[in-house]
Amino acid sequence: MARRTKEEAFETRESILDAAEKCFHEKGVSRTSLSEIAQAAGVTRGAIYWHFQDKADLLDALFQRIQLPMAPLNQAAHDASASNPLERFRELLVTVLKRLESDPAARRVNEILLLKCDYVEAPSTQKKHLQSMNKHHDDNLRTSLLLAMASGELPADLDLEMALFCAHSFIYGILHQWLMQPQQLSLVERADDIAATLLDMLRDSPHLRSKSP
Repeated sequence: MARRTKEEAFETRESILDAAEKCFHEKGVSRTSLSEIAQAAGVTRGAIYWHFQDKADLLDALFQRIQLPMAPLNQAAHDASASNPLERFRELLVTVLKRLESDPAARRVNEILLLKCDYVEAPSTQKKHLQSMNKHHDDNLRTSLLLAMASGELPADLDLEMALFCAHSFIYGILHQWLMQPQQLSLVERADDIAATLLDMLRDSPHLRSKSP
């Protein structure tokens, strides 16, 4: 009985997430109410609060759900004991880009996060939550760059903060631009070229080198 109860709770949670993904994607985050999500999921509003604190918590859970298949690559990209960390980072980036085009759920969730979150609510918990997610991504990216510098795959005099800012902007810019105009190119076909462009910039740009004091 306890096992069944646990399974039912998981099924309810997944139903709520499915409904939130559908509602957020159709109406945007701020224009979707928890009552609408509850109705779409066939549960009570109280059931939502049993599993999630608010819409920001739902956003985070949606993002974490699409990240689950990426866990092994994420771990390898940030594992100090793994060889060729820059190659591990490249593999992760290529997979992220290809999934954006090939996985409908990944595309919907990224559209919600990058195109359908407005920050008009006060207090804007969605904005704070997304800022926290961005910081998490920055921390992971910083780890990848540091490991690549230590391995000699990136220059030892790389201006880490400038490189981090440019790499983050490059990646998010690609995601946003493709979601806005997916007809421009196929990420499945060009992901390797896009990743190579970023790595070339990190390795070769003289403007990403630390300035002598």
